[in-house]
Amino acid sequence: MLRPQDTNTRERKSLNGLWELRLDGTGAGHDARWFAAPLEESVAMPVPASYNDILTDPAARTHVGDAWYQTTARVPRGWAGQRISLRFDSATHRAVVWVGDTEVARHEGGYTPFEVDITELVTPGEEIRVTAAVNNELTFQTIPPGIVEDTPQGRRQRYFHDFFNYAGLHRSVWLTATPRTRVEDVTVVTTIDGTTGVVGYDVVTDGPEDVTVVTVLRDADGVEVARAAGASSELHVADAHLWAPGDGYLYELEIRLENGGELVDSYLQTVGIRTVEVVGTEFRINGEPFYFTGFGKHEDSPVRGKGHDDAFLVHDFALMEWIGANSFRTSHYPYADEVYDYADRQGIVVIDEVAAVGQNMGLGGGIFGTQGYTTFSPETINDKSREVHAQAIRELFARDKNHPSVVLWSIANEPESDTDAARAYFEPLFELARSLDSTRPIGFVNVMLAPHGKCQVSELADVIMLNRYYGWYVNTGDLAAAEEAWTAELEQWAGDGKPIIITEYGADTMAGLHSLHQTPWSEEYQVAYLEMNHRVFDKVPAVVGEHVWNFADFQTSDGVFRADGNKKGAFTRDRRPKAAAHALRSRWTARP
Repeated sequence: MLRPQDTNTRERKSLNGLWELRLDGTGAGHDARWFAAPLEESVAMPVPASYNDILTDPAARTHVGDAWYQTTARVPRGWAGQRISLRFDSATHRAVVWVGDTEVARHEGGYTPFEVDITELVTPGEEIRVTAAVNNELTFQTIPPGIVEDTPQGRRQRYFHDFFNYAGLHRSVWLTATPRTRVEDVTVVTTIDGTTGVVGYDVVTDGPEDVTVVTVLRDADGVEVARAAGASSELHVADAHLWAPGDGYLYELEIRLENGGELVDSYLQTVGIRTVEVVGTEFRINGEPFYFTGFGKHEDSPVRGKGHDDAFLVHDFALMEWIGANSFRTSHYPYADEVYDYADRQGIVVIDEVAAVGQNMGLGGGIFGTQGYTTFSPETINDKSREVHAQAIRELFARDKNHPSVVLWSIANEPESDTDAARAYFEPLFELARSLDSTRPIGFVNVMLAPHGKCQVSELADVIMLNRYYGWYVNTGDLAAAEEAWTAELEQWAGDGKPIIITEYGADTMAGLHSLHQTPWSEEYQVAYLEMNHRVFDKVPAVVGEHVWNFADFQTSDGVFRADGNKKGAFTRDRRPKAAAHALRSRWTARP
């Protein structure tokens, strides 16, 4: 699905701003046809944003069920004769959408976009009413999973992931106009032949006209460097400026549809020429070994929740540059489109993750325990769940396939992976992922409950990604014992002959809490904990990356193990550095 953009044949109109919101815990709005008239008993709600922390009513924060959004917009009068679409960049976790009284779309999955053709329902120059019933309920057949429980106090959502279940319209909503004959999709794959960059492309068109596809590649100064004709071909760029970590150089590919020499449609696709491969225990970008430094992150900030905010985007990247981070993982779901665009331009490397988190009943919201369920069974995570998971993979790959910053796909975080049922569940998903993209490595993130020798899924992956908390959840406060145990396990994984990325390691830390004796939760302990881990990593050549958990403190569900959220951040939730941030900066900026 192509991003909305403005070209000489295309136009977009943002519907961001204040919408009307009405919460509906019983689902009454569907039968009452709330979409058929202006919402009653509604309040103003900004889009994009999570609704949970904006209102003062505690019931809004923990609401379970539908949240009805509604706005009105005027279709530009200049769009007559165009194909007019309505696009939601995300709706968490699913949505039903109406234009006027007509249902136009249903979508499952809270972190990928969907759009619908509404040409026949609108008149350019006139106003339309857009209504979306956004539902946040999780079941064993959703990604991520959860259960809704009926309690004497009302319905409660129980979820198995260790971050707050923010909901709503977290990203932009658009009206778009394109020609009726148009570029429908484009796939770009780049390779390198000596100093020549090779840009392979495949264009999909749709519409009633017979058209010729012409492609023009321009460098960052707008100078044409290559041209080709045909829906599928290659462009060759002599002395190509490669996209590389720290050097986000982008070319621009213009895809032109022409009929008799007349322009029918034009779409612009940025292109970063680079290669990614795994060779033995090395992870290579452009043929050179690459070492990941950075973080697991979250789309999480005060008041907005998971709502995308360009101010936080730019500030977070500035902090990553300051600290010496060259990469991050989109834990534990796809991020907003704007994040990947900015990573492309900044030369930041991304591990892109599907929203498959919480598929492990041996874990309790990130704390060792038990949920009381069997993870994979006909009654819990089953074949239907895998179909939803597969669709999430398809939608993620389709959206992000052309980003040079994306070098590795992660199809799950911390799932159960030490059982026959886990192997049976994941093997088809790995096969699907490889069929969709043969140019990037595929992996998943392994949790400590499936150590080396017990995990049945790791052999399916191209890269080993490990979340480990020696010195925090185990060997708490005993860093000497933690170092010994961690070294022993990591050396076992190194024997598999694959690159290893430590995708999570961290210790909860209250900013401003200090101790002479490196007491857990103190800033001194967090620094000592990180230093211990780094000694372990430096002993094992197969380790090709370290991602601290987490970039910043973030909100979670309430519980005695979480003091106003997860406090493992190198930065506080409002982005103030802890002592750990300065320690990481010293290590990472010293790397060649």
